[in-house]
Formats: sequence, structure tokens, C-alpha cells
Amino acid sequence: MGVTRSDGALLAVDAGNSKTDVVLVGPDGAVLGAARGGGFQPQAGNVRSAVDGLAELVERAVADAGAAGRPAPLPYAARVQACLANCDLPVEEERLTAEIAARGWGRAVAVANDTFALLRAGLPDGGEPVGVAVVCGAGINCAGLGPGGRTARFPALGRLSGDRGGGTDLAEEALWWAARAADGRGGPTALADALPARFGLAGMPALIEALHLGAVAAARRHELVPVLFAVAAAGDPVARGIVARQAEEIVAMAAVALGRLGLLGAQVPVVLGGGVLAARHPLLHEQVAAGLARRAPGAVPVVVTAPPVLGAALLALDGAGAPAAAYGRLRAHYA
Repeated sequence: MGVTRSDGALLAVDAGNSKTDVVLVGPDGAVLGAARGGGFQPQAGNVRSAVDGLAELVERAVADAGAAGRPAPLPYAARVQACLANCDLPVEEERLTAEIAARGWGRAVAVANDTFALLRAGLPDGGEPVGVAVVCGAGINCAGLGPGGRTARFPALGRLSGDRGGGTDLAEEALWWAARAADGRGGPTALADALPARFGLAGMPALIEALHLGAVAAARRHELVPVLFAVAAAGDPVARGIVARQAEEIVAMAAVALGRLGLLGAQVPVVLGGGVLAARHPLLHEQVAAGLARRAPGAVPVVVTAPPVLGAALLALDGAGAPAAAYGRLRAHYA
């Protein structure tokens, strides 16, 4: 292998609900190897099997960095920084840290929720990291860092913990309103025609049947989110209401996190990311910006479109005390 433990290589993992990225980074910020795979959902099985899935990607990234035909010895890196979806509670963080440490990939292991990767990617390099991030992808979450290393977190367990939003929830809301419009229980909305048309179906009864019986896979419901935003942009009141409620939730999470950290009046970044926010749908983005201006006048919205693994790798550089030039090199790779 071209990079060994003595070289100070760093292993960064960003595992989201829908995809996982693993990169091996040199101490100078150079990306040496990378691998991508499916989502990380330990609740669907158990921690060990979920980390088994990460192990395959780690080995692929290490192989990508090494010389063909030469097996890489453990540990692969001086430090492992893993930012993981579905790592929302302290007990989950403890279990995942122990399981990853047991694999021997690195001499030191740090595990955090994947929202912290987004936050780090949107914060400046150098100095004390202070700011809040809201990720709105398949689900929604928020995390913040304040002076002195204080943190603000949410359980982010869906409706069980009071959450509203993300692509899964937006698709469900759109389907609910469209179904009621089609059968007469609700008012009219263009969603009743636009949603089934996305799958080449004649109307909501056909779409409901196709989703229920599996003719349209449940995993394809995310395809309805851009349809929702297009219908909203065309002026449909029901679709616009769904988007407005999503904007309110994003602003509420950010404002509460800023308040907990004593930063409501401070000029700090509010980092926005995940598939829904990174798309910068004008209606949603403008309402989020306006809401932040009302509730946290100093907040500076920052949209991150770089892969979240950038944030995990930046955290790894932070932990290793990397030189300033390493950050520029790493960011340039993902620019």
C-alpha cells in the first residue's frame, strides 16, 4: 500500500441514509483513495452488520490508495473520523464508536452524527468552529457548535421526536393531499395529476394501487419531491403550503439551536445542506432566508453542495492538527 500508518493517513467516512462515502486522506490534505456505497441504517439490522457494510467500503478505499496486489496491513490510518446517519443518541454513538474501534482501522476513532459533517464543511477553516447546520435530505436534522465546544442537538427520530420534513415526509404530504383531492375529501390541487404523471399513470387511484402493491417501488417516492416543488413554483396553493411548512421547520430548528448556544443575535453561519436544501428551490430557499432574518437577524445562510464526506475529512484534519495548506488542498479536490 502506498500510505501506511507512519505516514499519518486519515480515514474519513460519511454514511447517510441513501449513500456512503469513504476517503483516505493524506496529512497534507490529498485524497488518496475513495469508495462509495449504499446507505447506513443500523436500526434495520444491528450495529455489527451495519459496520460490516462500512468495512467493505473502507477496504475498497484503502485498495484504491494502494499498489495493486499488495495487501494493506492494519491499522489503515492514524485516525478515523466517521460521521454517520442514524447515530442520534449518545448510546448509539457509544456503540458505533466501540464497533468501529474494534475493527482496527485507525489508532484513534471519532464518531459523530452526519449533520456535523455538513456543519464542518460549511464553516471556515481555522479558529473556533461556531455555527449551526440543518440537513434536509431523506429526513431532517440540526446540530450546532457554540463557544467553548458547546453543542446543540436534536434526537431526529422522525415524528416520534417531533420532527417534520425531509424528502420522505414531503413525498408523504404531497401524496396525502393529492389522494384527498382525487376522492373529494380535500380541496383541489394540481398534485393530483402531477404525481401520478411522474410514473406514467392516469390518476391517483392508479398511483395509490401501484405504491401499495409494489408496482412502483416505495424507494421511488423521493422522485415526487421535485414534482412537488415544480407544482408549488407554478402557484398551486396546496403545494406552496407544504413548502412553507418545510421552511418554517428548518427555521425553527436553526433558531432553537442558535438560542440554546446563546447565538441568536450573533453573526454566525447557518449551514444548509442535504438533497432538498442543496437543490436551492427558489421558493423554499427564499422562505428559509426570510425566516432566519426574522428570528436570527445575524444568521448567515450558507448552502453546501459539496459531498458531505468533505466535512468528515475536514474534521479528521482538525483532529490531526493538520497544517493550514492541507485544508485548501482538500477543499480544492471537492470544489
